[in-house]
Amino acid sequence: MKKVLLLFSVIVIAGIMVFTLFHRKAEADRKANTTVDTVQSVSTITLQKQNLQSDFNKVGEIQANNQVTVVSQIQGTVQAVYANVGSYLIAGAPLFKIDDELPKSNLNSAEASYQKAQKDWERAQELHKEQVISDSELESARATMRSAEASYISAKREYKNSYITAPISGVITDRPINLGAYVSTGTTVATLLDKSIFKVKVNVGEQEAFKLKVGDPVTVETDVYPGVSFNGRIKSISDQSDAAHTFPVEVTLPDSEKYPLKSGIFGTVHFQLGSENNALTIPREALVGSVKNPQVYVFANGRVKLRDIVVGSEINTKLVVTKGLNVNEQVVSSGQDNLADNMAVKKVN
Repeated sequence: MKKVLLLFSVIVIAGIMVFTLFHRKAEADRKANTTVDTVQSVSTITLQKQNLQSDFNKVGEIQANNQVTVVSQIQGTVQAVYANVGSYLIAGAPLFKIDDELPKSNLNSAEASYQKAQKDWERAQELHKEQVISDSELESARATMRSAEASYISAKREYKNSYITAPISGVITDRPINLGAYVSTGTTVATLLDKSIFKVKVNVGEQEAFKLKVGDPVTVETDVYPGVSFNGRIKSISDQSDAAHTFPVEVTLPDSEKYPLKSGIFGTVHFQLGSENNALTIPREALVGSVKNPQVYVFANGRVKLRDIVVGSEINTKLVVTKGLNVNEQVVSSGQDNLADNMAVKKVN
């Protein structure tokens, strides 16, 4: 009986030992599989040199270089009309003639008074030399002459204003006054548009504003002429930003005889910030840390190494690497948030 119990005990102990061994092996296998499953996955890019062109576009309204509203300086009836809507006039060309009967009469009267005051002043000087009149009488004659001169100049100007002329060279876009109409001082009689040069005003971000320079070339495109580009240049860059921290930039471009522009249409301004030829670049999102202390993870043989680099210019979404990386090296472009130096990883691309 004792032998039976002993044998049974040995069998039970052996079974327990076998179970324990298998359980430990299964647990080790499970842990190993878990370790494999928790290896970080990353995506990489293979570095190659390339030519980059930095540019951006802004949409703005194309406006004529200058628009002038012409108003009448006197009141009266329109006696003659010399130009119509669409007419091109050079600066100084006549637009209208206002009834000049009264201005001309005032001018003749003022001229006669001025001539008499001049003669009185000359005679007063002679009499003063002979001590016939006093100093106060001499000054009175001088004042009368100057007042008459001012009245004459005013009357001459009013008579001249009876002819309304073009203040600038341009095209008439509006002429609300017709022959026979009565106009008052300040009445709008026409609108002139100088379209020899057009301008586009757009707002650019602070990063772009500091990369642009006055005189830089730009191209402008419109939906009116698909596929046609107009060459222009930056005329001005404001030193003051607006509430949105953008800076007003004005671009000018000449009119085209083949593709004439009109004021008020929309245009897309194409700015060029520069270029980099044969440059080694990385995407901005591959960077670890800041541009001041740039680092990237370099993948090789199933592991990643954290490496210091030196970056130059930033073109669109790419950084130009000037030191620290080589062609054909693989840089982690995504999945680097939880990485550490020399960590084992799994590349998924």
